[in-house]
Amino acid sequence: MDSPVDDFVVHHHAIARAAVPGQPSSAETGMGAASIGNILRGTRGHLSSWIGSVSQWLGSSGGRGDDPPISLDSCPSTPLGSLRSVSGATMASTSAADDPYYTVEIGDTRLVVLKRYQNLRIIGSGAQGIVCAAHDTIRNEPVAIKKLSRPFQNVTHAKRAYREFKLMNLVHHKNIIGLLNAFTPQRSLREFDDLYIVMELMDANLCQVINMDLDHERLSYLLYQMLCGIRHLHAAGIIHRDLKPSNIVVKSDCTLKILDFGLARSAGDSFMMTPYVVTRYYRAPEVILGMGYEANVDIWSIGCIFGELVRGRVLFPGTDHIDQWTKIVEQLGTPSRGFLERLQATVRNYVENRPSYRPISFEVLFPDAMFPQPTDNARLTAAQARDLLSRMLVIDPKERISVNEALQHPYVNVWFDESEVFAPPPEQYNNEVDKREHSVDEWKTLIYNEIVQYERTHDVYGGSTGTGRV
Repeated sequence: MDSPVDDFVVHHHAIARAAVPGQPSSAETGMGAASIGNILRGTRGHLSSWIGSVSQWLGSSGGRGDDPPISLDSCPSTPLGSLRSVSGATMASTSAADDPYYTVEIGDTRLVVLKRYQNLRIIGSGAQGIVCAAHDTIRNEPVAIKKLSRPFQNVTHAKRAYREFKLMNLVHHKNIIGLLNAFTPQRSLREFDDLYIVMELMDANLCQVINMDLDHERLSYLLYQMLCGIRHLHAAGIIHRDLKPSNIVVKSDCTLKILDFGLARSAGDSFMMTPYVVTRYYRAPEVILGMGYEANVDIWSIGCIFGELVRGRVLFPGTDHIDQWTKIVEQLGTPSRGFLERLQATVRNYVENRPSYRPISFEVLFPDAMFPQPTDNARLTAAQARDLLSRMLVIDPKERISVNEALQHPYVNVWFDESEVFAPPPEQYNNEVDKREHSVDEWKTLIYNEIVQYERTHDVYGGSTGTGRV
């Protein structure tokens, strides 16, 4: 049996949307926009001095010229190569003169994309789709095009495709990946089979950054941006649920964006919890144990990513859900009686019959030697970073720090900017569609209607008259 839990009882709580109290202004912290720029362009150089020519997106890379695209589903165990080193694949393109779309064949992959997108090259593939880098001739900029993989294969795939498109079209924040365009080459609902999403092309993901020699300024700034992006999602009533290094991307100027919302869920949803929401290594204890969750399930994942950036390797590399729990308690200790009493009876019996562990101090788990060299800023120290880690990596979600509290922590609030933390919240995500059961055909109709509506309100074709969609 793959899970210790037979039935899950889910308790839902509204997400607190209160403003972060007591935040200092940029003047008070002495870390306004100019100071941020000075630090990120300081004597240690741009992040680009490490990233170099790497231009990846969604954990993807073409690697050496003879390498196939890597998996988008997790970080590889070996360093990633440069996107610029992707070899020129055998490519054929066909199109009627009056058709806004053209067909591109790259190896065994067939893509039908808008003519505005040229010079396609596959940079990654995974269970959820294929990703290409391309040049947008209308906007004159590089973009990433994601073709969703078999979105109507089953209800799960269709629902995920619907959520990903809806949420990307809803949320606009500098730390959330931007939706630039969306299209389908099919002209009717009957033909509808493919969905393409166009997004910003970033330089690297955190899989590549993990082994870089980051200083405290960059480390804290990356963490601050993760928290800003997640706070913005939470303000819309959205819990990401799948945060991991391959879902967080950066540019060479150290700007960060969160992506991949296919597993995101409304905080008010009524559903049966499963332990397979988040990629295993970043899965919160309450998810593993089927307790249901609140918004700070994302904080646990951020804590795991933060710790991985510090330690240089995965914190809790469980081989399955049982081993994942063991890896957590071996380091953080067996949780309190109060926590155990909140578990479903069968799960509580399971946990109580496991070996008991005393917690290892965070000074031992994350000694000073793991952190960057000290800075002149008293807030950007190993002690402050370790303190924040100790508040994020708390087994009991009731005692874990919230995103608002994390943004107040000295290690990240040196970057505090009201326009980023208190960015206008997006429209609340309407989860009425998600609450109802739908067949694959019904999900297909819902997605098709969303695409048609998107075409009516956006310049999808770059000035063309469209496709005569019905």
